Amino acid sequence: MDIGVFIPINNNGWLISANSPQYMPSFELNKQVVQKAEGYGLDFALSMIKLHGFGGKTEFWDHGLESFTLMAGLAAITSKIKLYASVAVLTIPPAIVARMATTVDSISGGRFGVNIVSGWHKVEYSQMGMWPGDAYFGRRYDYSTEYVRIMQDLWNTGTSDLRGEFFQMDACKMSPAPSVPIKLVAAGQSDRGMEFAASYCDYNFALGEGVNEPQKCIDVPRRMLAAAARTGRDVGSYILYMVIADETDEAAMAKWDSYNAGADREALAHLLGHAAADVHTEATSMAAAIQRSASPINFNMGTLVGSYANVARMLDEAATMPGVKGLMLTFDDFLIGMDAFGQRIQPLMQCRRHVMAAAA
Repeated sequence: MDIGVFIPINNNGWLISANSPQYMPSFELNKQVVQKAEGYGLDFALSMIKLHGFGGKTEFWDHGLESFTLMAGLAAITSKIKLYASVAVLTIPPAIVARMATTVDSISGGRFGVNIVSGWHKVEYSQMGMWPGDAYFGRRYDYSTEYVRIMQDLWNTGTSDLRGEFFQMDACKMSPAPSVPIKLVAAGQSDRGMEFAASYCDYNFALGEGVNEPQKCIDVPRRMLAAAARTGRDVGSYILYMVIADETDEAAMAKWDSYNAGADREALAHLLGHAAADVHTEATSMAAAIQRSASPINFNMGTLVGSYANVARMLDEAATMPGVKGLMLTFDDFLIGMDAFGQRIQPLMQCRRHVMAAAA
C-alpha cells in the first residue's frame, strides 16, 4: 500500500479556518515536508497547481508556488521518493510540458510523474484571459485527452502529428526521451473523469469522505475499477484523507472542533460559488462533493481525527477497500503531522509493515 503526502504548495494547507495553523508556502517548508516523508519511507509527494485563491480573512490560497519548478527543486535534494507535479492544461502547451517533465525526470533519476488538471475553477484562467468559455466545463476531458496523447507521442516516439479539435501538431519533435515511462495521474470523481483516467492515466486520486468513516467512499474506487475494466488497463485509486492526530481522541477532536468554529465564511462562500458555476457537473464530481456540506472547511475530504492508534487503525481500514493502491495524506500542521505519522502512526499500521521491516 503506497502512502504519499499532498504537500502545502499554497498557504494554510487544506483548512479554510482562522483557527488552523496559518503559514505561507515556501521552498523551505516543502523541502522539510518532503525530506521528512522520504526519511519515513513514504512513497510519493504530490503538489497541486492553484492559480487564484478564495480570499476571506485568511486569504486562503491567495499565496501559492508553481508546481513544476517546485518539484524540480525537490527532485535535486531527494533520492528515493516519487514526485508528482501538476499542470493546469489550459495554461501551458502540451509539447512544452512534455519537455519540462523529461527535464525533471533527468533531475530526479526517473522519479517523476505528472498530474493532469483539467480545470473547474474558472477565475484561475479568466484572470489571465485564458478561459475558453463556459462550454469548456463540458468538454474539459476531451481537451485533456488530446493534451495527453500529444505528450505520450513525444515521450514514446519523439514526434507528434496529432491534429485534433483543440491542437494541431506539425511533425512536433522532442528529444531526449525520458529515462523511464512517466506516470500520469488525474483526479476524476465523475464518470467522465474516471473514463479519462482509465484510458490515459496510471492512477486516479479521489476524495475520501466523512469524518472517521474511512470506507464511506468505498463506491469511488469500485467505480474506478469498473472504468479500468472497460479499458482493459490497470489503474488504481489513491484516496485522499486529512489526518488530525494527537495523544488522545479527545485532544484531536478538540482541534477539529476549533477548526470548524473558526471557519472562514467569506473564503468558503467563494469556494462554494465557483464549485456551483459548473453547470455540467455530475453528482459524483469533485465540484459536487465540495458542495455537499454547508461548511466544507477541508473540501469535504475524508478526515481522520483521533489518537495515533485510532488513526492508524482507520488508515488500515481505508487501505482494504477494493481498488485502492495508495493513500494520500494532508495534515493540519504539516511538519508536526509528518513526524507524528512517521513516529507514532505508521509503526502501528499493518499495511506499512514492509516499511517498518526495511527500517529495522
